[in-house]
Amino acid sequence: MLLVGMLENAGISGTRLGAILAVAAAGCVLATIAMGRYADRFGRRTSLLVSACLMGIAGLAFAITRSYPVLLIAAFIGTVSPSTNDNTPFSGIEQAILAQRTPAHQRTAVFTRYNVTAQAAGAVGGLAAAALGALPTSLAGNAAFALYSIIAFATGFLFLRLSAEAEPSADPPAGSPTPVSPPSIDPEAVAAPTPTRLPGPVRRLARLFAVDAFAGGLAVQAILAWWFHHRYGATATDLGLIFFAANLLPAVAQLAAPLIVSRHGLLPAMLVPHLASNVFLACIPLAPDLGDAVVLLLARQALSKIDVAARQAFTAALVGPEHRTAAASLTTAARGVAVSVSPLAATLLLTGSSVALGGPLLVGAALAVGYDLAMWRSFRTMG
Repeated sequence: MLLVGMLENAGISGTRLGAILAVAAAGCVLATIAMGRYADRFGRRTSLLVSACLMGIAGLAFAITRSYPVLLIAAFIGTVSPSTNDNTPFSGIEQAILAQRTPAHQRTAVFTRYNVTAQAAGAVGGLAAAALGALPTSLAGNAAFALYSIIAFATGFLFLRLSAEAEPSADPPAGSPTPVSPPSIDPEAVAAPTPTRLPGPVRRLARLFAVDAFAGGLAVQAILAWWFHHRYGATATDLGLIFFAANLLPAVAQLAAPLIVSRHGLLPAMLVPHLASNVFLACIPLAPDLGDAVVLLLARQALSKIDVAARQAFTAALVGPEHRTAAASLTTAARGVAVSVSPLAATLLLTGSSVALGGPLLVGAALAVGYDLAMWRSFRTMG
């Protein structure tokens, strides 16, 4: 919420802001790839602790300096995400731990609680930003990133307290069925592992997730905040309150995911709400005033994250236990690669008269709808 105003106040242009967001996303990608390759070898707890410490260091850098090169470095190493999302180095390891320690029939419900907790925390962050928005812009930014750093180091302390059961194990959790190789994926079934490399469906899934992430990256929270400010004159306090609601609604809506999966399967739970959310996104630039735009945004947000838990469970169902860290990290990295490009593309689409047109929102919605159709075509017999 405060990043855009803080950097603009320091004289950093929109293009340079886009570069910082892109570099931050690129750093997440490389870290995610490294985690997927080495976390199981060096220890999941150690890898998570390193990520948390780098995040804390980056927060300190943003709190104490406005040097553009330093901010680029800090953004690269520190998981300074342009939005609340699951495209971070933490995600692949956390999802592998949860999948490993959860019986297959409970996996969607556990992933739902995991994502709802994160989304609700993001909503509280938006509310905190609204409160800090009452302070002068530079002071609010410094305070926000100081708090960011404190929370990062506290998260590292929590990672230290994880038990040895978080580490890789060949033993399935109690109550989990023996892996089999079904002709299609039952919503909560686990497919047989491939001994040497990730199976083709996982690689295809990663490519499609990249398209979806690029589309979503064109309308990440930072870009939406910039657009709402310049298109409708929304203040920092307005934006904080808007995005508090915009993050809280999907947290509540995600609670419906297990029910949708149990009745309709993983693939419909992934695609139907996602498709509807992007129809609302395409309508936002047509809104005549801030009030109507916020209503459309909230409708979009209420549906936009229902797919997340089902998507994670779907990925876990494609592979055996020993490949889950790699599969989750590959799909996360693919999303991260796409997101790293999106902010630059979005800022290019927000120049001149295209600000009023909301180019990033329209392009993002169109690409996301294309992703939904491609996913259905590729996996309709498996979901």
